[in-house]
Amino acid sequence: MIKIKRLLGLALVSVIGVSVFVGCSGKKEEGKSNEEKVVKIGVTGDGTVEPKSPWAYVQKQLEKENIKIEFVAFGDYNRPNLALAEGEIDLNSFQHVAFLETFKKDHNLDLVPIGNTNLAPMGIHSKTLKDPKEIKDGGKVIVPNDKSNEGRALLILEETGLIKLKENIGYYPTLKDIVENKKNLKFIEVAATQIPRSLDDADLAVINSGVASLAGLDPQKSPIFLEDVKSEKAKPYINVIVARGKDKDNETYKKIVKAYNTDEVKKLTQEYHKGGVVPAW
Repeated sequence: MIKIKRLLGLALVSVIGVSVFVGCSGKKEEGKSNEEKVVKIGVTGDGTVEPKSPWAYVQKQLEKENIKIEFVAFGDYNRPNLALAEGEIDLNSFQHVAFLETFKKDHNLDLVPIGNTNLAPMGIHSKTLKDPKEIKDGGKVIVPNDKSNEGRALLILEETGLIKLKENIGYYPTLKDIVENKKNLKFIEVAATQIPRSLDDADLAVINSGVASLAGLDPQKSPIFLEDVKSEKAKPYINVIVARGKDKDNETYKKIVKAYNTDEVKKLTQEYHKGGVVPAW
């Protein structure tokens, strides 16, 4: 489906990820007339909040507007959306559109994207092969175990010619939708954020570039096959900042999106992720 590039999970679960809590602290800072608003953003993994990361820059810029962002890290892709729906956090920024739409439908959640962040291409990685087609009969292939990222991985594998999926399967094929597997490949389903650690256990692994980056893999040199980020098919995998439906017009949240969607953050994104993540606004 697409030509591939590097890990937000997030995506899913591009690039790798961030979740946010927002609320009023009820305290006034000395020298400031406005009440400080505290916004907790939930993220997956710790890389998003490192000092030189784009989000850290946004965090500092928003202090000038009496908005204090506090990041909350989650260990998987499930909890950030549930925490947001339950009111534990106010925003999250760890997932792409396809993952969000699937998750909120499966869990009947009223969550909406309020701004774009980036697109983390997905790529095929290997420690032993230089081309996916070199894989031997019965070879092992690791794919993400969540619905949207697994579907994306299978579409990429189909593009390489390793498998064939059912006709008109859409964005969410599963292993059951494989209709041709000439090399009798064995598929191993692993949580997207844990795949880099399992790279030694398989011939091929399909990894989101955001996840790959956080794991220390080179976003441009490590993949032996990379998805085309300019393709129309890549749009469902743009990572987004998400709020509860009732808060989609919240003025504080709009300021956060505006602070993120700047030329300064675009430049930081390209530098910080070394080209592995593409700004999408």
